[in-house]
Amino acid sequence: MFKTIYTFVMFVVYIIAIPFLLLLSFKKKYRSSIPARFFLYKNTPLKSNGIWFHVCSFGEAKAIKPLVDKLPKDKLRFTTTTHTGKEVIDRYSAKRSRYLPFEVLLFGWIKPQKVLVVMEAEFWYLMFYIAKLKGAKTILINARMSERSYPKYLKMRWFYKELFKYVDEVYAQSDIDKQRLQSLGATNVKTVGNIKLYDIQKATKELIKPNGILVCGASTHDKEEELILDAFYNFKQQNKTAKLVLVPRHPERFDSVYELSQEFALKHSFSIHRYSQESSFGSDITIVDTLGELVNIYAISDIVILGGAFEPIGGHNGAEAAQFGCKIISGKHYFNQKDIFASIDGIEIVDKDELSDRLLAYKDIKPSSVTKHSDIQPILNGILDKIER
Repeated sequence: MFKTIYTFVMFVVYIIAIPFLLLLSFKKKYRSSIPARFFLYKNTPLKSNGIWFHVCSFGEAKAIKPLVDKLPKDKLRFTTTTHTGKEVIDRYSAKRSRYLPFEVLLFGWIKPQKVLVVMEAEFWYLMFYIAKLKGAKTILINARMSERSYPKYLKMRWFYKELFKYVDEVYAQSDIDKQRLQSLGATNVKTVGNIKLYDIQKATKELIKPNGILVCGASTHDKEEELILDAFYNFKQQNKTAKLVLVPRHPERFDSVYELSQEFALKHSFSIHRYSQESSFGSDITIVDTLGELVNIYAISDIVILGGAFEPIGGHNGAEAAQFGCKIISGKHYFNQKDIFASIDGIEIVDKDELSDRLLAYKDIKPSSVTKHSDIQPILNGILDKIER
């Protein structure tokens, strides 16, 4: 009965949403994902009998690489719901990567797979149900339940109890995540740590560091760039040769962040350029409007202002910067990254109105370091167990 009602409700939602989806599909951000996800345009089913990974974001897609590298390449299949995630999974195998269709379209789209591996909190009920119905072993990896979101999940406990009936194994980031997931109905839960700490992405090329202190505003979101620019202005009054590199989190914001920064630079007589037009850091401010360069920039940065936590976003992975010993400053809204932050020594946590003062006192911040790693072997065993049968 639950499956029937849920499917009917999702179908009604889908029909109602069609006009809005058609309009959104003209936006650059959704030009490829919406036609594929909601109208199956050029979105053929994945080949049967494989290891199907489903991820959401750019970061999640990158995080599964250690698992991908240890599994049979001909068995791998990938789906995502975002265009940044799609860019990453295409690198693993463009022929075997797809956008995940909306739930009511999955009945005919999903083919029998050996294993479905879902990353973090992609709780699509029909995806788990149909995959399980067609013979897949279903696994949730890097599972988390933040203190902030847990009360919201509890209100929907009846739903998650139904969903977890179709999840065979869960690998949690921490013991508290394990307890919270179990309270929602998850079974066979093991704590293995955050897989983003297993094999931290290394620099892919060596960049030339400019003279002076290099400050990196990393993975920034709306309102955070303005905050960082203001803090950098005060910092540069005392450190004349300092340079700022801004790396917005989402590609669709590249232009607006450049326009904001250009106006700021003009006001204060700072030089500025876009990294896509000149791949150097000679200007006072550089806007990085390309993907895949952040870890390389971390390698030459002195100070990293880690975005996503000065606004209630949840924070971002600080381990990539910490491996290079950068001095890291973060906001207080890092509720999605508590496990990773607990594994890093040296991150400075400040209120957003304290950022400027803390940046000025950067000499008192100790270099960061990663103090704890995770174990992916139990996850690999869980996947290979089904493949080898």
